[in-house]
Amino acid sequence: MLLVTGSANLDFVVRAPHIPGPGETVLGGAFKTYPGGKGANQAAACARAGGAVTHMLAALGNDAYALPIEASLAEAGVVLHSVRVADQATGTAFICVSDDAENAITVAPGANQGLAPAHLTSSGLPPLARFSHLLMPLETPLVTVAAYAHAAHAQGVTVVLNAAPAQALPAALLADIDILIVNEGELAALAGAAGDLEAQLARIAVPTVVVTLGARGCLARSGQQWLRQPAFAVTPVDTTGAGDTFCGALVAALSRGLTLAEAMRQASAAAALACTKMGAQSSIPTLAEVADFLAQHSPNPTQAP
Repeated sequence: MLLVTGSANLDFVVRAPHIPGPGETVLGGAFKTYPGGKGANQAAACARAGGAVTHMLAALGNDAYALPIEASLAEAGVVLHSVRVADQATGTAFICVSDDAENAITVAPGANQGLAPAHLTSSGLPPLARFSHLLMPLETPLVTVAAYAHAAHAQGVTVVLNAAPAQALPAALLADIDILIVNEGELAALAGAAGDLEAQLARIAVPTVVVTLGARGCLARSGQQWLRQPAFAVTPVDTTGAGDTFCGALVAALSRGLTLAEAMRQASAAAALACTKMGAQSSIPTLAEVADFLAQHSPNPTQAP
């Protein structure tokens, strides 16, 4: 059983020929809203793409924006424990998706900023010790993330942090993390840009670090072991939520007893499939779809130099 704590947003998505630059106005095309937020996306991915029993702790506003988020998580099979923040709207994100499937995102955190350390014990969650893993991104207050990580670490729960969006992290928080998941920009923000990826990964004082590399796959250091997973080739439609799908599918696979190499392969396949549909949670594949995809594709993890 997994626990995800973090953000839940309603995404306002517009397609456009390209992402506008500073001062530029671009005439867009189709507009639609989708349930999103890194925490909610990762929880949905744990349950749907990873097949894991998943609970989520999130803060929502008392508004209509919360309703599609609740419905989407329920449809994915996530058990939601929501905290209502009376004076804040549910979090929102404004996303421009270009014709080449790249995106630019601006987030208004709203109620997500109301998720507090005390909510870990006051929201009706099962005892922490019943969870095998705790997965968290960084779209809620850092003091809350640190408190949850410390409490879970003390209970013997495997703590997984997706350090996104990038920011400096205190050493005390890193000491409570078992697995860190970052992209290249987030890795450079934490480790400094000097040296190659291997050198940067080696400087992070966390037992296992996984860096996602987009179309180049992903690279991991776990103790003295190095693993590289090639990317799966797909025709992308929208990359929004692909990183979150990777995180959720990876942690779910680890919770089912798969090795890190096996989990990286499953997570990479799930993320690739997520790029072939619009939206964040709406694009997350099922575990059966991931299995079918893997049966037809060959990239396997290799020992990295």
